[in-house]
Amino acid sequence: MTPGSQHPDGPAAQSLRSDAERNRGRIIAAARRVFARDGLNASMASVAREAGVGIATMFRRFPTKEELVAAVFSDRMDAYADAVAVALDDPDPWHGFVGYIETACAMQAADYGFADVLTTSFPTAKAMEGRRNEALEGMVRLVSRAKAAGRLREDFDTSDIVLLHMANAGVVNATGGAAPDAWRRVVALFIQSLEAPARGP
Repeated sequence: MTPGSQHPDGPAAQSLRSDAERNRGRIIAAARRVFARDGLNASMASVAREAGVGIATMFRRFPTKEELVAAVFSDRMDAYADAVAVALDDPDPWHGFVGYIETACAMQAADYGFADVLTTSFPTAKAMEGRRNEALEGMVRLVSRAKAAGRLREDFDTSDIVLLHMANAGVVNATGGAAPDAWRRVVALFIQSLEAPARGP
């Protein structure tokens, strides 16, 4: 081995870092496909097979499944939190609320893994959980605005949104292959049930 190849910034070290980064990218891309198809119940071994890497390589890059989930879904959680912000910017409180519900449920339907992520907490994934908490705070404001406008029933609570996400995840996982649009019916009925009765003259 030449002295240059032993140097931490030498060609050999740079090659190892490049290989490690390529493997990491392959694992994340494979996990996106596997989790989107099979949900978070998919094993680390199935992700490794999809990525074409050994299980040892998998665990060197991602020692825990939680770390892998965070790497895969952080951008989707960002999009989810952004959807809440967009809804809050809508001048019509009810339209904003409904738009958020539809967008969030569509995100679940498009990705079985994200359907699970929305109903599962990952305490060590600080950045992703921070964005989730930001979205939850925004949801409280969405609900308050829609109620103040007289459009959302008064007994609705933000925890009901979590129940909707859980129900939608179940529908998506149960019907996705056979009836990929079944979730739309469930969400439409849910929204219809939430609208406050029309006020009298």
